[in-house]
Amino acid sequence: MRDATIARNYAEALLTLAGKADDRAGWGKLIRDVANGVEENPTLKLFLESPKISEAQKSDVLFKALGDNVPRHFLRFLQTLVRKRRQMLIPEIAQEYETLLDVHEGRLHANVTVAREATAVDEARIAEQLTRVLGKKVIPHMNVNPAILGGVVVKFGDTVMDGSVRKRLANLRGKMLAS
Repeated sequence: MRDATIARNYAEALLTLAGKADDRAGWGKLIRDVANGVEENPTLKLFLESPKISEAQKSDVLFKALGDNVPRHFLRFLQTLVRKRRQMLIPEIAQEYETLLDVHEGRLHANVTVAREATAVDEARIAEQLTRVLGKKVIPHMNVNPAILGGVVVKFGDTVMDGSVRKRLANLRGKMLAS
């Protein structure tokens, strides 16, 4: 099995556990924090991936580090990853968890390109309009590209909604040349 598929399976299991604990967002923050620790701390990463350190030692260190700070089932989830030798997939599991949580909560991430830097009010209006049009809560990720001249270009999944001035001018040019 590919790592992405394995990570998704573990993320689904974690989402189920978080649902039973009625704290999906909280568990998402926990797994993201652990993933950040693995990615940013070379000592932790080396500790987790070292075959010279036994599973029992790794589980014990996880218990001592996190025992009273995380829910018991979350800690057991991490210890299961260690037991199954999947601990190095924690960053991928965290990413998959975030994706699954977005789907579960009806959120959509969209890349929004504008011609000039958008204010917070502009971002809020864009998010509100996209949420209304798409029927899901849209989280815009803003980019600036002066080449579009004006308007917005929205990309989510395989869909592109191009409302740029550049596109409109190209369409107008095409119509004028066709006449």
